[in-house]
This record gives sequence, structure tokens and C-alpha cells, in this order.
Amino acid sequence: MRISGGGKAIAEGDSGERACTLGGVKITPMTRSLPKTIPSICPECGKGIQAEETVDAGRVMMRKTCPDHGPFTDIVFSDAEMFLALESWPAGDGRGFENAPPGSGACPDRCGICTAHTTHTSLANIDLTSRCNLACDVCFADANRQSYDLTFEQAAATLRKLREQKPAPAFAVQFSGGEPTIHPQFLEIVAEAARQGFSHIQAATNGLMLADPDFAVRAREAGLQYLYLQMDGVTDAVFRTLRGRDLFETKMSTIESARRAGLRIIFVPTIVKGVNDGQIGDLFRLAFENLDVVSGISFQPMTFTGRYPEEERLAKRFTLSDLAHAFDAQSGITRNGDWFPLSAAAPLIRFAGSLAGTTFVNHACHPHCGIMSLLFVDENRNAVPLTRFLDLKGLLADVDRLAQAGGGGFGFKALSKMKALHALNHHFRADRAPEGLGFTRFLQTLDGFAEKKYTWDKSHAGHTYKTFFVLGMHFMDGYNYDVERVSRCGVHYSAPDGRLYPFCSYNSGPTHRTRVEDGLD
Repeated sequence: MRISGGGKAIAEGDSGERACTLGGVKITPMTRSLPKTIPSICPECGKGIQAEETVDAGRVMMRKTCPDHGPFTDIVFSDAEMFLALESWPAGDGRGFENAPPGSGACPDRCGICTAHTTHTSLANIDLTSRCNLACDVCFADANRQSYDLTFEQAAATLRKLREQKPAPAFAVQFSGGEPTIHPQFLEIVAEAARQGFSHIQAATNGLMLADPDFAVRAREAGLQYLYLQMDGVTDAVFRTLRGRDLFETKMSTIESARRAGLRIIFVPTIVKGVNDGQIGDLFRLAFENLDVVSGISFQPMTFTGRYPEEERLAKRFTLSDLAHAFDAQSGITRNGDWFPLSAAAPLIRFAGSLAGTTFVNHACHPHCGIMSLLFVDENRNAVPLTRFLDLKGLLADVDRLAQAGGGGFGFKALSKMKALHALNHHFRADRAPEGLGFTRFLQTLDGFAEKKYTWDKSHAGHTYKTFFVLGMHFMDGYNYDVERVSRCGVHYSAPDGRLYPFCSYNSGPTHRTRVEDGLD
């Protein structure tokens, strides 16, 4: 029995024949149904093998067999209906880069992003240092294995390469590590990113350095905008288990420093089943208590690096659907239909590009890479998910048809804008919207997502409506590896060897990070 998600994969520029990347490689569309066969890897040797995804007791299970290491079974999604629902959104594939180096060998073994990759750099990670002031067992990076610091010149050159990407320069950069804030030239590198034109600059940080108010002010003055703050729970017991020491008061000090400095914070909890999955709602409530400085939460279920017995993995595996259901139950805000894939914005970006006659960074990642719910919050801190008052899926389908229609000239663009505005108004339900959110202010808020001055310039206070996002991002490991996801990854590592890697091939699976760092002098 085959179960279909009802969606159709549309690649940018598709004219009926199979679309190609800008590097000339044909794009193999993903299969949007169950059961399915996908390319994967052996978690023991990394060899490419085929995997079957099937429905078993309402769950999506991955089963694969390596000729040398035998069979493996894991849970991909605990909710097969949600798995298929995410596939049904009208996102489609991107077409990658004009100036990517050609690849050799099979994905994900080839070294770095190549002409076969379909997705632009939505967020670039630059590891400034391998050193850290914590030693966390759950971290991708082993700070004790290899020690290095990028020089300022290396960091500046890496930033330039990201800005030189064609047809869409990278605009969002995240400094990571190790702990990026302990790099001796962290502030100078942040200032260089601002000078080179990055409009979204953030640091993935444990917050220890930024608990110092003076350092936080200097970081904001250099150009830092967001702290991607490691925030695993609301009790020290959680931090002792995951980070090895009491950290809750330090985290609260970091929040206060960010408030004084004018920095924004995104909570980033690593969720470990049986450790902090019961504090998902508490983290949400803590964020709302600090809504003036916290913009959202990015939950990241733990991945399994190294060898884990099947019984232990199946007991501890916490999937994106587990996260969604836990957030629904513990927050009382969302329900199943309020979650959509991170790639849902792709049709809007394609349409904007068709009007502008250019290509914007298109977040056309795989629909199972991440899920999102966007909350609109009124003055009394009542949160209403976007999907309650906007038929988002219907809107995106209409906009995607406009983008696919193509055309040019002033008349076409004016008509297309009018049609898009009509579609937006048609799918907007004013009677279900939160208090104070009329259609005009809703449009102004959408402008605010694209125009940073509404975020950073206090003179525009009240122009937009307060929003709060909830993300779930489940990075893959060798047991649940899906090569279709890797080829569509939008979170890229600019590695010290000068190459660009998808997140889930750099930190897990083939784990190019180990090879790259072992090759450093």
C-alpha cells in the first residue's frame, strides 16, 4: 500500500522536463509517499546503501542493511501522518550555485558542496575556534581533539567567499566553534562581517562570555545581532547532566546583558529524551517572560554519534513529531496543523525574485529538515499561531503559481503584485486574528521580516506586530541518514579547508569535520 502526501516537487525554472541545477546536474525529485526507497549510509563504515522507509504502528521506520555490518532499524518520525503532511507543502527544489566547484564521487562522500547541490546558503556557519570553555558530551565538536583558531585573514577570506556566491550572495552568518566568543579577535571578525554586508549576524554560544554586560555591549557595537543561546532547561539539574555544571543563573545573566546591549536571543535547547523533554513548555514560558529580548526557540533533538545499540536508540530517539506533540501538550498554544516545514517560504521568495528580476537566497531545504510554528503575540501576551488566521498552504500554492508563470515588464509585475495582494487578502481571516492585527498591520509585519530597520530601529516601534517562532531542527546521524536531505541542506559549514559542507555531512554521517580538522597543521 502506498500513501501519498499529495504534493508535487517543483524545481525553480522547471519547464516540464526534469530541472537542472545551475551547475548543469539533473535534479532527482524526492519521493513524496510511503513506503519509499532512499539513498542512505551504513552507520558503521559510512558506505552508501539503500534504505526503506515504511509505516509501522503509525511511525515512519528506516530499515537498511550493510553487506559488511548487517541490518539497522531506526525511527524517523513517530507520526507518519505528520511526515506526509510536511511533504505536501508546495516548496520545491532550488537550483544551487552558479560558481560551485564540480563534484566527484557519490554524495555525501564528495568533498564539499558541488554543482549537484540544490539549495543556497540559508545560514553559513564559521567555526572561529575549536576551543571551548565547556566540555559537553552532547556537542558535535570535540574541543579536546584538535585545537585551532582561524586567523582574522582566514575569517575575512571565508566571509568574502560567502558574499561571492552566485546567483545569491549569502546574507546570514553564524559564528560557531568551539565557543566563538573566546576567539581573541571575535569582535573584529564580527565587525568585518558587518562591513562586508551581512544583514544577519549571530553567534552560536553558551553565553558565558556574554554574561559580562560590557562584552555584550561591545559585541552589539561591533555588529552582532543575535545570540543563538544554548539553553537546555530551566533547572540546574538539566545543565549538570548535559553540560557538566550549574549554568542556569549564568544564562539568566546573559539574557539581562543582551537586554541592556540591544541583542536578540534565540533559545537553543538540545533535547534528550528522559532528561529535558519534560521542560519544553517551561522553556517556552521562560522565553515569554523575556519576550522583549527572546525572539524564538530552536529545539534540537539529540543525534547519536558513535555506536549505539538498537534497543537504546529506539528508546531514546526523539523525533520532530515527538517535539511537536510535546510542545502542543506542554504549551497549550499549538496543535498538529500549526506546524509547517522550514522550506514553506520558498514560493514567496521565488515570487519576489521573479518580480525583482533577480535571485534571492531560497530556503528550499528538504521538508523533513525542520518544522516551524510562527506565533503572533498581542499586548497581553496571548499567542495565536499564524495558521489559525491565515490559510498559509493555500496562499503559498497561489503565489507559487504566480512565480511559475514568469514574464516581465512593468505591466506584468504590477499585475502580479495585485494578484499576490489579492491572494493574501483572500486567505487572511481577520475574525480569527489576534487582537490589534488587521490586514494592513499584517502586511507591515511581513515587511519587517525582510527589512532589518524594523527590527533594530526603535523609531519603528509599533509598525509591526510582535511575533515569536518555534523551530524544531533534527540533524541526522548515521542511523537515520537520508542523502536526499543532504543534497538539499541550507545550513552550510565554511570549513577551515576553504570548502563548503552541508551541516549533516560535516558533523555526522561521513563526518567531514574529523577529516578536515585532522588535516590542519
